[in-house]
Amino acid sequence: MSRDFRLDRAPIDVLNYEIAQEKAFALGRMGRALEEALAKLREFDAAHPRSGAPASKQARRILVTEAGQALWMFVVQREACGLRDSRAIMCDYDVPGEVQQCMGAVPAPSMRDTT
Repeated sequence: MSRDFRLDRAPIDVLNYEIAQEKAFALGRMGRALEEALAKLREFDAAHPRSGAPASKQARRILVTEAGQALWMFVVQREACGLRDSRAIMCDYDVPGEVQQCMGAVPAPSMRDTT
């Protein structure tokens, strides 16, 4: 016999449950976004071994910046959930140092996609 959680709880308990659920969903979304951004960067690096072409450098710089932004969003969401230590995610996700260094940096207008 299944019972609805909300039927025998105080309204504040239901609200707290829903807030916790939303935090968890957001944390999952941010983690997947970080994984995707890091995968794009790794795929680019595999396809374009450190070439000196300016277009290649610019494209890579954009990918690093996007990964840094995804990392920042994930760290902020983790902190909102009470998870303060970010060292584990740097290892678990194998986040490159250059991505960590640009975490939270706002890209210059020339690096943003204008399309």
